[in-house]
Amino acid sequence: MQVNEQKTKRGRDAFDIAVWENEGGALAQHSIYHNYGRRVEADGSWTIYHVFTGVPAVLEGRPMTGLERTEATATMVHLNARNAQKCKAAREAEVVRSGPGGS
Repeated sequence: MQVNEQKTKRGRDAFDIAVWENEGGALAQHSIYHNYGRRVEADGSWTIYHVFTGVPAVLEGRPMTGLERTEATATMVHLNARNAQKCKAAREAEVVRSGPGGS
């Protein structure tokens, strides 16, 4: 009986890891700027999507659908990093606008 419980736990762990990886892995989980995830579609292709709306992302006019896993992963990481940089720049600009001593 214990062997079956171990197999079941390993199966649950594998599923949890797959979900975690599908949503961007460790780096993205700690960022409030994680706006993009990736998902595998029924046909085996991958889609990068906006995590709040579920809508496929568009990069340079191209919908981020029908991708291979490696392309989806790299592009998702790129989009999230770009978003974080934009948000950081906006925060820094706000600090400059508010002047010494903050708001």
